[in-house]
Amino acid sequence: MFRNQYDTDVTVWSPEGRLLQVEYAMESVKQGSACVGLRSSNYAVIGALKRSVSELSAHQKKILEIDDHIAVGIAGLTADARTLAKWMRNECLNHKYVYGTPMIGGKLVTDLADRHQRTTQTYVRRPYGVGLLVATYDKTGPHLYQTCPSGNIYEYYASAIGARSQSGRTYLEKVYEGLNDNSATA
Repeated sequence: MFRNQYDTDVTVWSPEGRLLQVEYAMESVKQGSACVGLRSSNYAVIGALKRSVSELSAHQKKILEIDDHIAVGIAGLTADARTLAKWMRNECLNHKYVYGTPMIGGKLVTDLADRHQRTTQTYVRRPYGVGLLVATYDKTGPHLYQTCPSGNIYEYYASAIGARSQSGRTYLEKVYEGLNDNSATA
């Protein structure tokens, strides 16, 4: 994938007006393990496909707990995801220490998107090569957010990222309306 002198740095624009380093990071998300998220009026659920490179290697975690009310599913570079998860945990702990309440998921995801976007402006950093599905629950109910390396965030009822995510989203579009909001009773 030789692209001339335009893919050497994240702050170099190609003649077509593209940031190739950001496109490479987006491609790493598309090639990552599949991750699916759903939300209803009562619950938010994330599922991820764990795959190992060989029989001898261990599976890597694809779903990470951030706080009691926030979890993350990842697709892309696991090392970048662990870095972002550590930062998110630190933000949640700082908020809980200072204000005495859990951090609102939407605020954390907005700050996360700013962190993603900041790497596209600085020449010494590369973009994070990971996409995240963030499931949160607060006083307004459950939420499902998706972030991407460019710094965009989206809120969904159901979404999929990673390998074969388009077929996953197509399936969710067909089936989601048929799912009903049953409360789980134990």
